[in-house]
Amino acid sequence: MTYRICVVCTGNICRSPMLEFLLREALDDAGLADRVSVDSAGVSAEEAGNRADSRTLAVLARQGHDDWGGRAHRARRIERSWLDERDLVLAADAGHLRALHRLAGDRHTDHIRLIRSFDPDAVAAGDLDVDDPWYGSTAAFDRTYAELRAAVPGILAHVRAALDA
Repeated sequence: MTYRICVVCTGNICRSPMLEFLLREALDDAGLADRVSVDSAGVSAEEAGNRADSRTLAVLARQGHDDWGGRAHRARRIERSWLDERDLVLAADAGHLRALHRLAGDRHTDHIRLIRSFDPDAVAAGDLDVDDPWYGSTAAFDRTYAELRAAVPGILAHVRAALDA
C-alpha cells in the first residue's frame, strides 16, 4: 500500500510544488520514498498547464536541493475524487482549507490539514498560513521556503506514525 499526499495552494506553481519537492527529497532521505507518493494541485485552474514558478525552482536551487520534479511540473487543479484517494491533503492557508472542505462536501475531511499545523513553532505563534510569495521579491520566496521547510519534520513524523499503524 502506498501512502498518498497531495499539497494544495492557489495555482499550483509556487507553494504547493515547493513543498511537494521538499517532501519527495525528505522521504527519499528517510528511506520512505517507495512507500509514499507526493503530488500537488491548486484550488484554481487559472495556472493549469503552467510550469512551476521559476522563483520557486530558484529558491530550492539556492538552498542546495536537487530537482525533484520541478522542471517537469505542470500546474493542475485538484479534483473532488482526489480527496478520497489521498491519505493526507496539505493546504497552504485557511482559504485553501475552506475551499477543500467545500469541495469535499459531506465527505470525511480529517485528513485535510494546514501545512504549518505540523510546525510546533507556527502552532505556538498561532500563525498557520504559509505566506504567498507570488507578488513578492526573492525574500518572499525565501520566507515561504523557510515556512515550508519547518513543517517537513512534523509531516514526516505524521507519515511514519500512519505507516506504522
